[in-house]
Amino acid sequence: MKFLVDFFPILLFFAAYKLEGIYVATGVAILASAILVGWSWIRRRHVETMPLVTLGLLVLFGGLTLALHDPIFVMWKPTIVNWLFGAVFLGSQFIGKQTLIERMMGKAIEIPSAVWTRLNMMWIGFFFVTGLVNLFVVYIGSGFFGAQQALILASGLQDIDLSACAERFGGDLLSLCNDAQAREDIWVNFKLFGMMGMTLVFVVAQAFYLSRHMKDEPRTLEAD
Repeated sequence: MKFLVDFFPILLFFAAYKLEGIYVATGVAILASAILVGWSWIRRRHVETMPLVTLGLLVLFGGLTLALHDPIFVMWKPTIVNWLFGAVFLGSQFIGKQTLIERMMGKAIEIPSAVWTRLNMMWIGFFFVTGLVNLFVVYIGSGFFGAQQALILASGLQDIDLSACAERFGGDLLSLCNDAQAREDIWVNFKLFGMMGMTLVFVVAQAFYLSRHMKDEPRTLEAD
């Protein structure tokens, strides 16, 4: 359930994008994240660090996207979030007696200290790779950045809403705009389906890894 709640702003972002484009979707994602943080505070008078950090970065990069009318900022946000979390997990390897993943899960699961360290390193690798994959999709996999720059150079415009190509352009410029919009759409689909899929696969792999190292509960002998 918590996993679905964490992806709630992404789901709303995806839905709003399909209806109104990336700028409306960015505003919806910011609002949804703020509502989740506020709801957590109202219910428990406490908000976990990660949702707060995610909201702060979403406000920063989403705000830049809205202010400058450039989707590239909100596209960078997943990479910055993942790398920041990876850096925090890495720092916990050297600060304190327990790694961050052990502090988060240690009360529920009993495994050797060395296993916690390896698991923490696995999370560091996951965050780093996810951030890299996001940039790969933005710049190479979808080719969005190149298509965006080609449209900017051809049109001479910096402020371009790709959801309104037909209203603003015709001819070759319309083709360039439609191409950029289609490549933007690839990234949006990756943000929902790709990242959610990567997370699910990693969480399942983590569960199998933990099951191999969890200590068996002591068995009580029954009297005949």
